[in-house]
Amino acid sequence: MKMMMKYLMIILFLAVTGVHLYASFRLDKPLRNKTKPFILLTLLGFYCFAASKISVTVVLALLFSWLGDVLLIPKGTKWFTAGGIAFMISHFFFILSYAQYINFALVNKVMLVILPVLFAAVSCVIFHYLRPHLPKPLFYPMLLYLLINGTMNCFAWFRSLSTSGAASLITAAGALLFFISDCSLFFVRFDKNSVMKSHFTVMLTYSLGELLIVLGLL
Repeated sequence: MKMMMKYLMIILFLAVTGVHLYASFRLDKPLRNKTKPFILLTLLGFYCFAASKISVTVVLALLFSWLGDVLLIPKGTKWFTAGGIAFMISHFFFILSYAQYINFALVNKVMLVILPVLFAAVSCVIFHYLRPHLPKPLFYPMLLYLLINGTMNCFAWFRSLSTSGAASLITAAGALLFFISDCSLFFVRFDKNSVMKSHFTVMLTYSLGELLIVLGLL
């Protein structure tokens, strides 16, 4: 029964995500809003049925990601801020999920410096470009959010650098896609001159990123 439910959940996840991406590509906002809440719910269901031992921190990370998805559906700065806070909390739980597998003694000391500097530099460059397009009250909170996402990425990559096998690399790749998704969202939502006009790229990298993170943590 558990095996059957695992496959059912991943099929539902792929189906809902496929419909949502179609709606994003077609700029069908009503269909996008209807399907978005089910992406993370089905992924959470897949994790719970697929994991040999369920991690509370992973479950909480996925739940707060789901909450972030739901809060970002309505328009308005307050909703956007609430969604960002939910995602920040999810990043902290992902960090806790990765940290238990990291042996920092095995991570190259140079990489302990280079990775945080790299993600911080990319975040600052992106926000330097976005500054004219962002509401002033949101500039520093959003920059802080992206830096926290970068920190989550650092821990994912530290795990990959300190353990062997494909699982940790898969999770690190997923975390990187999550970072790319957030950067894409900022451009789509705030930069009216951006070549990205739809949420297709945002949701493709986000849903694939979350899936890879989960697969690497199983």
